[in-house]
Amino acid sequence: MQIFKEYNWLLPIITFLLAFWATSWIHPKMIKLAFRSDIMDKPNCRKLQKKPVPVLGGLAVFFGLSGGLVCVSLCGNCSYIVLAYVFMALMLYIGTFDDIMQLSSYMRLFIEIACIGVFVLIAGGIDNFYGLWHIGRIPYWLEFVITIFASVGIINAINLIDGVDGLSSGYCVMASIVFGVFFFLSGDWEMLILAAASIGALVPFFFHNVFGKSSKMFIGDGGTLVMGIIMAVFVIRILNEHQAVVMFADAGMGLIPFTLAVLSIPVFDTLRVMIARMLKGNSPFHPDKTHLHHLFINEGFSHIGTTFCIISLNTVVILVWWLLYHWGVSVDLQLYVVVLLGLLFTVGLYFGTKILSRSNRMKKFIRRLALLSHISRKGFILKFQNWLDGK
Repeated sequence: MQIFKEYNWLLPIITFLLAFWATSWIHPKMIKLAFRSDIMDKPNCRKLQKKPVPVLGGLAVFFGLSGGLVCVSLCGNCSYIVLAYVFMALMLYIGTFDDIMQLSSYMRLFIEIACIGVFVLIAGGIDNFYGLWHIGRIPYWLEFVITIFASVGIINAINLIDGVDGLSSGYCVMASIVFGVFFFLSGDWEMLILAAASIGALVPFFFHNVFGKSSKMFIGDGGTLVMGIIMAVFVIRILNEHQAVVMFADAGMGLIPFTLAVLSIPVFDTLRVMIARMLKGNSPFHPDKTHLHHLFINEGFSHIGTTFCIISLNTVVILVWWLLYHWGVSVDLQLYVVVLLGLLFTVGLYFGTKILSRSNRMKKFIRRLALLSHISRKGFILKFQNWLDGK
């Protein structure tokens, strides 16, 4: 134990490696279980795949997370992460049950609200605006409402981007890296270990999901709900007042703009889609093919090209926010720019592309860009695929 106290920088590395190994080990076993039990995502008019695909990826990722989080006990008090793990397990159960039995959207929403409500009652929530609009600490009732609203929104935003290969897992890897850097700089080793476990568990799944053929598996609602609540826990931890966070806020960092920048594309795209559904008189949870990733696919982009473009757009938002913070821009302006970019890269891009595609010249240009995103399954890519498939 003393060794880890002196070399605590080893903990996230060991966590990552354990989570990576655990997911890699369990992944083929989950595929066999899915085929044997017919737990498959079958094609329909709304799905993009052409044949049934195993949908127990969430269990594989959660197993990897569990393997990595054995390190958390070495970083001292781990009550917060243990509590988060309990709710992650509950989300896995609800999501996997939904994958198999199809829960109603409103029942799942009710369960999510109840879970976050209990979490806030036990561990606290978003309790400080850190100078945004000159607001500091907020009343408990408002803390409770804002945390539930934000967390449920984050969980569903992560769930709804799971439409093309590698998008939800690749996006959460990116977000976990960014949040992990923040926790490293703030000395929050407990959350850093959770970020490292998330990255380690998701990376092998991402490779199988994107490049595998017989080893391909979808993460399912079980996996996206687990990753959604992890993202929500990261945001709650950052926006819950404690010494390390106050240090960054005092230095002019807009903590709310930062968290929104990391989650900007899923959040704003989900808001756009839900508002559009309601304007049409439909339920906000009514499934359709109007998400940003559907736009890229319809324009001819490959799955990996779509994933790369969306994650790149979100990375641009994060980099712009960082530059604003580095230049000493006010917290309010940091937020406004993040919101503007989020809207530009979701609402603006979606409707702008629809309009530009009416021009034959622009349509051909977009198609040429889309063709660049297609990767031939030969050479190294084919060898990598065969290695993933165990051939």
